[in-house]
Amino acid sequence: MKYAIIIPDGAADDPLPELSGKTPIEAARTPNMDRIAMDGRQGLVRTVPEGFESGSDVATMTLLGYDPAVYHTGRAPREAAAHNKTRAPTHRVFRCNHET
Repeated sequence: MKYAIIIPDGAADDPLPELSGKTPIEAARTPNMDRIAMDGRQGLVRTVPEGFESGSDVATMTLLGYDPAVYHTGRAPREAAAHNKTRAPTHRVFRCNHET
């Protein structure tokens, strides 16, 4: 059996006045997602284990079968590695979001 895991991370977002008080996913035209939902099987799963702060990094790790209690380091080291940034084991890596 083949599986597809679709993770619309961040799609819910917050209701926006420019979308008549809807969230982006509520306002979006989603015929393909609707079709997949109609033809597929859906369910609920706990993707963030007890004791972890809710976040896509932990949830995605769990969905892919990795135990966050063993492998979670936070987002910064993985994102730095994705940008080919090397670091010594004694180095600390920080991540932040910029808002304007």
